[in-house]
Amino acid sequence: MAIIQQISLFKWQDDIEILGDLERLKLALENLPDEQLMSSLESERGRGRDDYPIRSVWNSILAGIVFQHPSTASLIRELNRNVQLRYLCGFDHINKVPQVHNYSRFIARLLQHQEELDLIFTTLVKDQMAVLPDFGQRLAMDSKYIQSYAQHQNKHTKEDRRRDTDANLGMKKYHGIHKDGTPWEKVVKCFGFKLHLIVDATYELLACYHVTPAADSDVIEGHNLVDKLAAEQAKIAKQCRYLSADKGYDDSKPINKLMDEPFLIKPIIDTRRLWKSENEKEVPGYKTVNYNEQGQVFCYDLQGGIRRTMICDGYESTRNCLRKKCPAKAYGIECASYGRCPCQGGVRIPLETDYRIFTAVARSSYKCERENNHRTSVERVNGRLDFSLGFDKHTIRGKKKMTMHCSLALILMLTMALGRIRQKQPDLMRSLVRTA
Repeated sequence: MAIIQQISLFKWQDDIEILGDLERLKLALENLPDEQLMSSLESERGRGRDDYPIRSVWNSILAGIVFQHPSTASLIRELNRNVQLRYLCGFDHINKVPQVHNYSRFIARLLQHQEELDLIFTTLVKDQMAVLPDFGQRLAMDSKYIQSYAQHQNKHTKEDRRRDTDANLGMKKYHGIHKDGTPWEKVVKCFGFKLHLIVDATYELLACYHVTPAADSDVIEGHNLVDKLAAEQAKIAKQCRYLSADKGYDDSKPINKLMDEPFLIKPIIDTRRLWKSENEKEVPGYKTVNYNEQGQVFCYDLQGGIRRTMICDGYESTRNCLRKKCPAKAYGIECASYGRCPCQGGVRIPLETDYRIFTAVARSSYKCERENNHRTSVERVNGRLDFSLGFDKHTIRGKKKMTMHCSLALILMLTMALGRIRQKQPDLMRSLVRTA
């Protein structure tokens, strides 16, 4: 048999600084601005029994998220067998750890302090701006489904802690065309909630969020999220230059909202296929110039009717229009109508022609393609929520609990990033699992 040298049960205190994976929790606890929340909870407890200190229970709940415990029972088992974790959370290693009912009562109290959790989040975002001066200049917006622990709608509407009376059924349909020309369709369903996010696309860190039932519209909630960002983080809303999103947000109203005062943000949003009977439309004022739903602009040879794609020539803010160059003039292409074409000097297309299709960054330009690539940042944040912070497996029912759980996870994500930056490890700011 393999002989292992006897381990002294009394040596753990000497080696407590050798934390290993617990460094991640230590990093979060040291950089989390939670003093106001702790003072409020301790004030409510007053002179009541203090078998399990507020701060210790709070730290252990954070530990459950950092180490991806799917349930309270799993966290309690870990606390019972891990003396270093108990010590780091603040529990005396001799005493017992809290039981399930202790955590249930604490969480019930914590649910009444969502405003303090929101304040912690907004404080962390401002702290990120202080250490990352260009934070917020390029944003991305998206939503993600979060399945409720309840499986379906219950016919009973009275809350009893077992059924979910807040969740509903959300559905997304995705369409496309295979390489062989055949159409495809994919339907994604979720009974639960939807987490709406605005993320800094450069650093992949959160700027704003809220939680709704799963069936709520992305377009409507996109409006609300932008308003919330302006109310909570006015500096970010003012200095943001681009905001990218997928085709779920393709609508003229949110596009207008972003481009107008007070935001003046250039939207980079994919277009949906809404035209049913038309492939192209005529640009008003130019009989030989058409555009399609993807924002491409074409000119037609007056003599031969040959179609050519016009060249993007930027955005003219004083006239609020896009400029397009003649392809023959720009590239030296032979054109039978060159010299007598009314579009030879280029065309100007006012954005009001169709705000959904014509935006300050032309959809057919290389710049739009580059900016649109930044949208994947919010998708990577969604992936970290699932695989690094335990959203792919949980036991949460109800909107209040789901909002609180999302708040805690996003707070920890920002806190650990801030801790990495303060430790001069900016390359690890997005890592939620590495210890150093």
